Amino acid sequence: MIIKKLGCLVFCLIAFTACAQAQTDTVLSLKDAVGIALKNNYHIQLSKNNTTVAQNNVTLGNAGFLPQVNGTFTTTHSIQNTTQTRSDGTTNVIHGANNASTSYGPSLNWTIFNGFGMFANYDALKQYNQLSQVQSRDTIQSTVASVIETYYNLINLNEGLKALQGAIVISRTQLRYANDKFQVGRASKLEVLNAQVSYNTDTANYLNQVQQFKAAKIQMNQLLVRNLQTNFAVGDTIIVDDKLVLGDVLSKAENQNPAILSAQINKRISEINLKQVQAGRYPQVSVNSGYAISNSQTPAGFTLAQNTKGFSYGLTASINIFNGFNQNRLERNARIGIDNANINYKQITLNVQAEICNLYVSYLSGLDLMKLGQSNVDVAKRNLEISLDKYKLGNITPLEIREAQRNYLDAQSKFFAAQYQSKSAEIMLKEITGSINIE
Repeated sequence: MIIKKLGCLVFCLIAFTACAQAQTDTVLSLKDAVGIALKNNYHIQLSKNNTTVAQNNVTLGNAGFLPQVNGTFTTTHSIQNTTQTRSDGTTNVIHGANNASTSYGPSLNWTIFNGFGMFANYDALKQYNQLSQVQSRDTIQSTVASVIETYYNLINLNEGLKALQGAIVISRTQLRYANDKFQVGRASKLEVLNAQVSYNTDTANYLNQVQQFKAAKIQMNQLLVRNLQTNFAVGDTIIVDDKLVLGDVLSKAENQNPAILSAQINKRISEINLKQVQAGRYPQVSVNSGYAISNSQTPAGFTLAQNTKGFSYGLTASINIFNGFNQNRLERNARIGIDNANINYKQITLNVQAEICNLYVSYLSGLDLMKLGQSNVDVAKRNLEISLDKYKLGNITPLEIREAQRNYLDAQSKFFAAQYQSKSAEIMLKEITGSINIE
């Protein structure tokens, strides 16, 4: 009797919680969830900042095209004791001579040729900017995909909760009939206890599903960067796009997949790196100029004070004649880098194609299982309804009604799993091709 009352109390608590949530929870649409994530998600914010840095770096000055202008100021002082012997044999002794020198002025240094290295530097900066933009788009697509998948997982779990609630209702009805039969002597105590066990099992399954549902809600709130305890409701429909074609997906991936695009950019960067290294074989030419003002005082010298001011200019040219064969070594390594980049591009392309093929198999399998699962749900539901009617009349055993209930739950579970499997594969395929659309 205590177990029975406890079971009824749990059922009432579940029903009350469900009703309260239905009245208070705000429905979070998928479009709103994605919008919040795009605005708040930390990974997206960091990615945008990194993209801005890469854009800021694409300048002529950073590539080495522009001159460097510096202002300098130098002052030195010394106190010396000096003994001077003149040509006529006389000696001049000076104690504590205070020597001072001050100079200041702007100076310019401009590399006007460095073996085309500055052009290669500028190309490299532009490629790094493109790479940053691809990575930023990848971060956004990945985050949106996570939000969408989590959202549909919540729908899947919520539909499972509804099915388990129905199972509890049936188990409770079965328990009530078993008790009624026991009271009038038409059933044994064993039948009542079996019904109680079934009811408690269904209640435990429901509570476990509630725990998974709450964990998925926390994950969603984490993606949206808001209070992890924020409560909300989700929709109740999963619509799978059944029009995906493998050839189209592979073609899109070749032109839009972030990993493939990044590998292509890295190939170009490795080719530019060879040009940067080869620049070391050419002369380095720079011009310099400046305007300096200097003052000096030397009490012990033949000139007691000197003041100068004026322009200076010049040209410097240098060429690497021999540096221990390092130039050849660096060029060989750069060519190996190009070869590695080509290999990496082919490997990434193959990996992406393999992943697409596996996901597409899962996608098609899910679609087929959905069609079969819907039919099984309808049949199992009808079988359960007939079994309940027969059980009320005493024409079938508790074991048979439990089996009918288990078949119905199993059919629902498989249908929900197939639906989510197909939708999850669809989302991942669209993420890989950079074509996620929430419409």
